[in-house]
Amino acid sequence: MTTNAIEAGQLKAFIERIERLEEEKKTIADDIKDVYAEAKGNGFDIKIMRKIVSIRRQDKAKREEEEEILDLYMNALGMAG
Repeated sequence: MTTNAIEAGQLKAFIERIERLEEEKKTIADDIKDVYAEAKGNGFDIKIMRKIVSIRRQDKAKREEEEEILDLYMNALGMAG
């Protein structure tokens, strides 16, 4: 019985930690949404801002490689500017 009680206690602790973290994640997501709304209210393009945030998360070498491939494909399609 002791082993089951300990395992149940550990399981409950893990579940409660996950629940707290999920709530924090929701709060942070709401905060991010509010910042985007504020930026939009100040005339910024949210779609472009999201793209910039995504780009800034990438490793520099990976980003450069993707940009080179994008340029290559755009040139192949006659879309180069």
